[in-house]
Order: sequence, then C-alpha cells, then structure tokens
Amino acid sequence: MTILRCGNLAREVNFTAANDVFDLSEAPTRQELKPIDAIAREVLPVDPTPSLDEIAMQPDVAHLGTPGPAPQPVPDPWRIVVIGTDASLSAVLTRLMRADNLWAEIGFVPVGPSLAATNWGIPSLVDDSLRLATEGVVKPAPLIRDDTAVAVAGSATVTDWDDKEISAEVIVDDDVILRHAAGPRTPARGVFGAKLVPMTDAPGLAAVVADTPIHEVPARGLGRLLGRTAPHGTAVAATLKTGRALQAGGENLRIEVDGVSRKRPVDRVTFYRHLRDLQIVRP
Repeated sequence: MTILRCGNLAREVNFTAANDVFDLSEAPTRQELKPIDAIAREVLPVDPTPSLDEIAMQPDVAHLGTPGPAPQPVPDPWRIVVIGTDASLSAVLTRLMRADNLWAEIGFVPVGPSLAATNWGIPSLVDDSLRLATEGVVKPAPLIRDDTAVAVAGSATVTDWDDKEISAEVIVDDDVILRHAAGPRTPARGVFGAKLVPMTDAPGLAAVVADTPIHEVPARGLGRLLGRTAPHGTAVAATLKTGRALQAGGENLRIEVDGVSRKRPVDRVTFYRHLRDLQIVRP
C-alpha cells in the first residue's frame, strides 16, 4: 500500500502500519509523482493487455457500458491512498491515466470539502474515510478526462474567463444544454456556464447549467464563497443531462478541473469518458 499525503492538512494524518508514505504538495506535480511510476513498474513490469492506442484502433471497440474491473493480471493488488483535496486526487489520477496505470486501486481520504467524496459516498470524517480507503473494496467507476488529458475527480466547470455571463454553446452527447450570447451587462441571474461531475455508472458524466456566478467575485460581495475558485453557481435543474461526453465552444472560456484553472482562456473544450475505468474504493 502506498500513502500519498498531499498538502499540510494531509500530513497531520498518521499511520501505525508500515507503509510507503510520501508527503507531497496539495496538487502534486509529475516530478513529485515519479515514485508511483517506479512502484507501478515493479508491481506490473509488463502489461500484456492491449494498449490504449491499440484499443482505439480496433474496428469494434466495445461500448463503454457499466464500469468493470481492470483487465491487467496483477497478482498482488496495489492500493494507493490519496489524502488531500479533490485537486490532489485529480493530479494523482491524471498521472496514473497518462502512464496507463489505472489498474491500481485508489482509496481517497478527503481533507476539507470534497465533491469527489460526496459523489462516491465517501465519509467526511477522516477516521471513517481512512478505514474505508485502507480496508474497503474496489467498486469501479467511469473516469472523466478533458482533451488535455487531465482527470476530473470531483467536478469541472466551463465559464467566462472574467466571470461574466458566458457566450458559448455546451452540448452533452447530442443534447444542447446551453446556447447563449452575453449582453453588455452582467445580471445577478443569467447564464454563467456549465458544471459537470463524474457519475458512478454509465454513461459517465452529468452536467447542468448555472444561472449565477460560479466563482468568487469580491466586487459583487460574494466573499461568502469557499476558496478562490470554489464552485458556487446555482444549478438550473431542468438543464441536467447525462452522457459520455461534453463539448463546449465559445468566447473567452475559463476551464477548471477540481478548482484548478487553465492558465489562459480557450474557445473550445471537450470532456469525455476515458477508455479505462477508475478502480476506486467506495461504499
């Protein structure tokens, strides 16, 4: 078992058992996560299953239905316990996905508010979530990623870069959930973007439109929001759609995954279900 304590709060969680424990930053970098690459090579030196490229080239790629166990024959299952925020978990899942090591079992111990924990039913109390993460069983779930190969742990948002009303179109599979052109003024309620969360079953993701600002905007007196980029926007229930993919195109778009924003605005983005499922420990 490998323990990743991500951030200062995570370092306060102690272990009595002898484990590989790594203290990392809250959103660990690729360099920080190199040790898990090395451990993965020791656990599974050769992966005999088809690679992602080989799967994608097959003329009869299986439909992504109910999530299933990893196909890799791992004689001694390897469990990684991530202690941290949704951003911490996203960074770890992203590294495992890019290295094609999603056969590893993942336990999650949230420190602070966590949409990922809520989505998966993981307890909020550290002692309870730690017990589940170390002793619980794996229940596979879809892994949602974006077109820059960043994994979504708890949620992702598509908004205007300057927190104004959005000028964009957002589609979930074949359903348009948002098509809007912003006016010169920013109303208290309008069309401010879309938020998606991974599902625990097929088809993979659920998305909804927000009719209030999603991010903290101090000039508008929204100091009550949690954190610099904490999700907040009020969901429009009638717009809820589920699907395998979400595509958005528009002007000056901000893309955030688990509270971490891309460094510059974009005019399009795609989120979709990865070919490998997540081997997550959950109730």
